[in-house]
Amino acid sequence: MRRISVLKISEIVETLLLDVNFSISHDVLRKIKIACNKEKNRRAKMIFEQILKNSHIARREKIPLCQDTGTAVVFLEIGQDIQIVGGNLTDAVNEGVRRAYKKGYLRNSIVADPLERKNTGDNTPASIHADIVPGNKLKISVIVKGGGAENMSALKMFAPSAAVKDIKNFIVETVISAGANACPPFVVGVGLGGTFETVGLLAKKSFLRELDSKNPKKIYQKLEEEILADINKTGLGPMALGGRTTALAVLIETAPTHITSFPVAVNIQCHAFRKKSVVL
Repeated sequence: MRRISVLKISEIVETLLLDVNFSISHDVLRKIKIACNKEKNRRAKMIFEQILKNSHIARREKIPLCQDTGTAVVFLEIGQDIQIVGGNLTDAVNEGVRRAYKKGYLRNSIVADPLERKNTGDNTPASIHADIVPGNKLKISVIVKGGGAENMSALKMFAPSAAVKDIKNFIVETVISAGANACPPFVVGVGLGGTFETVGLLAKKSFLRELDSKNPKKIYQKLEEEILADINKTGLGPMALGGRTTALAVLIETAPTHITSFPVAVNIQCHAFRKKSVVL
């Protein structure tokens, strides 16, 4: 059985978080450049140019893309043929977060209690999600999730008789409601199915996909395209000041669900989309 040390895991988490806080994901950057080139609205084009300039400066100077350095969301795909040695896995991930936020002088945004609101001082604990998968690899993926976009996300429990148009309207209306609060252009993650507690995770997991990727099922490929077109027809545009591109992509993930249920979750991601993965 292959062994992986918790010390290595802490090191990887630290490195990933230091990298992503200074760099928009490459697939997002490519989409922003395309949107900028297609834009006819002068104000919108100027905003895209400012986003690109900010990205260049952040990468060059090693300073945060955004003052909100967010919640550290960590996804672990753990091969069933590996053994984590040397300590506790959750502690190892949080140690990596702690070191990254201290070393990078990143803003600490996590409070220990939702009512008492006392800051933990090191941006821990991270939001950690683990899946057991075949093989002897460990995949570590991080997403830095800002509060403005996260706050504009939504979940609704539809009846199974709901029409597709009702689902589409809910998603588009959630995006419109987000407006400037979530700093468009957006990436829109959608979860369909599962249960109350899993549908939001489906929506967030969709962000691990490349923006040009397609859902493997044609019915959802079509739905992704239709919802994206409907969102961009709103004319909300970058920073909600008008323009052709309000969303860069719509990513749908699905799961089996109960015969009486149809959960739908929408997770909004701002233009400062920060994600990266490493496989050990």
